[in-house]
Amino acid sequence: MEKQDHLDLYHQMVLIRRVEERAAELYQQGKIGGFLHLYIGQEAVSTGLIAARQPQDRVITAYRDHGVALNVGIPADLVMAELLGKATGISKGRGGSMHMADVEKNFWGGHAIVGAHLPIAAGMALGDQYSENDGVTICMFGDGATNIGFFHEGVNLSKVWDLPVLWVCENNQYGMGTTIERASAVSEIRQKAEGYGIPNERVDGMDVMAVRAATLKALEYIRSGKGPYFLEIMTYRYRGHSMGDPERYRESGEVKKWQENDPIGIYRVYLGKEKIAKENQLDAIDERVDEEVQAAVQFAESSPEPELEELFADVYAK
Repeated sequence: MEKQDHLDLYHQMVLIRRVEERAAELYQQGKIGGFLHLYIGQEAVSTGLIAARQPQDRVITAYRDHGVALNVGIPADLVMAELLGKATGISKGRGGSMHMADVEKNFWGGHAIVGAHLPIAAGMALGDQYSENDGVTICMFGDGATNIGFFHEGVNLSKVWDLPVLWVCENNQYGMGTTIERASAVSEIRQKAEGYGIPNERVDGMDVMAVRAATLKALEYIRSGKGPYFLEIMTYRYRGHSMGDPERYRESGEVKKWQENDPIGIYRVYLGKEKIAKENQLDAIDERVDEEVQAAVQFAESSPEPELEELFADVYAK
């Protein structure tokens, strides 16, 4: 990686953090409606994954999708406008928080129904296999989704047909308010991939470089025609499952313990230790991100609401 590549990754992680923090404020002000699932604490996961993918690789994820949208290159103003339900949003204000997508960037969306996008990912991978191209479908989901039938159907079929799909479990320790230990029969989610004969690995999801390295390895394996691969990326969400979560199921000390290993802080230390960037360079990126997010909020708030007729647009493909 070149120095600028590292600085871009740092910029992306800080941008995700600031967008999410500002989104929380706007939600509390009543400017964002519906559900809002923040990615704070998990920034290194999507940043590392997307940094390793090729343009032909598809990306599909669940409802905690703002970070992924920013990583694939969707501008912050379009993300913020979508959160506010404005016509200028990336999904024209009709998708909101959980349904951001941009087919031109090979980002096939956030999906609100838990686990329902996993069979879709298998179908996308089947299409690439049928077309004999070297694209890989990167499918992201939470640990809670691995207890649902969609997961087992999609993962099983991917191995039966050796589909080019990278299954990525973002293990943030909780399925809504339920710990893994109370919901999963196995202690490590990757063991579920073992049951289907899929090679797998556990990764430190608070270290963006570890995520990138593991993803590069997995994508190389899949692209060689050997079939699917499974990554269990260990991470932690600092905020509740959604904005309406009272968080009565965990102690504040647990959150503080994970915050000591903050993904942005870890990467910042790495950049300094490896003499890739100086403190003042990183501070300048922080300031630039603050300006970028402020401009995005102004753009979103000044954008028009969708017209009522838009309810019937894009329902069917032409």
